[in-house]
Amino acid sequence: MEQTRSVAVPGGPLGGRAGEDDKRRGLRRMKLAALGFLLGATVIFLLTSWAEAAGWPAWVGYVRSAAEAGMIGALADWFAVTALFRHPLGLRIPHTAIIPNKKSVLGSSLGDFVGTNFLSEPVVRDKLGRVGTARRAGEWLARTDNAERVTAETATVVRGAVTVLRDEDVQAVMEQAVVRRVVEREWGPPLGTLLAQVLTDGAHYRLVDLVVDRAYEWVRDNHEAVLRVVSDRAPSWSPRFVDSMLADKVYGEVLAFAWSVKTDVNHPMRLALDRFLADFARDLQHDPETRTRADQVKQQLVEHPEVRRVIDSAWTTAKEMLLNAAEDPSSELRTRLRDGLLTLGKRLQSDPALAGKVDGWVENVAAYLVTHYSTEITTIITDTVDRWDAAETARKVELQVGRDLQFIRINGTVVGALAGLAIHAVAQLLF
Repeated sequence: MEQTRSVAVPGGPLGGRAGEDDKRRGLRRMKLAALGFLLGATVIFLLTSWAEAAGWPAWVGYVRSAAEAGMIGALADWFAVTALFRHPLGLRIPHTAIIPNKKSVLGSSLGDFVGTNFLSEPVVRDKLGRVGTARRAGEWLARTDNAERVTAETATVVRGAVTVLRDEDVQAVMEQAVVRRVVEREWGPPLGTLLAQVLTDGAHYRLVDLVVDRAYEWVRDNHEAVLRVVSDRAPSWSPRFVDSMLADKVYGEVLAFAWSVKTDVNHPMRLALDRFLADFARDLQHDPETRTRADQVKQQLVEHPEVRRVIDSAWTTAKEMLLNAAEDPSSELRTRLRDGLLTLGKRLQSDPALAGKVDGWVENVAAYLVTHYSTEITTIITDTVDRWDAAETARKVELQVGRDLQFIRINGTVVGALAGLAIHAVAQLLF
């Protein structure tokens, strides 16, 4: 059978215009060839009938019988082939024009056949198990150009999704899903639990060290400021040299205190701070008044105009970052995605355990789909066939397989002729 490539065109069943002309010409040639066999058998039959009547030798009878049987076989097969697609000679003989009349039944049968033999769980699992989906996917992803292609397609999808989403819709979702949930949830107990864990782990010591270091450095570097504070607080009648001596004394004591807190990890000030933080963590979890005040602070923080501005602009910022990252082939996002795909491809080839898990996931997903949605899938076939025009369907089917069916007519002529020759020979031998 001559193979031609066809491209689907909307609205036409079983293919499109590309290649149809070649198939139509091939079908016409095969019809003429089959007709030629019939005409040849007819001519031979007429000539041999005349020759037999004219008294030619006995072999003419053999040829006439072969030609006669060939004619009958050719006509019978012409009728059978034609009856598939239309009424022979326009006569509405029962059980003809089978495809146009039985189009819906054929579509339903085709859907049932596909559902039973192709969309059953055992068939799907067996096929996928033999395919080795994970290994093949790994081989494909491990190639740089393929990983780059997937990355580019993913970036296109991200750009499309981000562009389609309306900013006000996303902000409304963020308001509902994030902000309101944060506002509705009480802050005290979780903050208290977190602070207690920090104190237990000793993670706060670095922060305390930083604070006392900065406090000591500030006292050390601000001698004049301390002196000025003491002098401003001194009585107006106090002599200046007394104020200066007192300020120096106060400064020295403050500096010595800051130094001792800085250098002594067991300083009473540090221990007092630890006790304060521990009490505060416990109060956040269990003291109603402290928990109420924490919620008040939370409400003030969330309702602050600057915080609201940050929340409202979060999606705009994230959207801009995503678009820039998706459009830039050298962005960190696309680079990491491409490298991740390459790594995944290599692991799927080298790690049998991972490949087995992926194959199992694919099989389970496919089995679930065919188990629960095979009817919907086969309905696509039946509904599509049902929408086709009957005459157009017959024409399309004939265009696809009619060339091969013409060989039936040719074979019918040849086989009929041989059968007729054999029958005549046997009859001559017996009688």
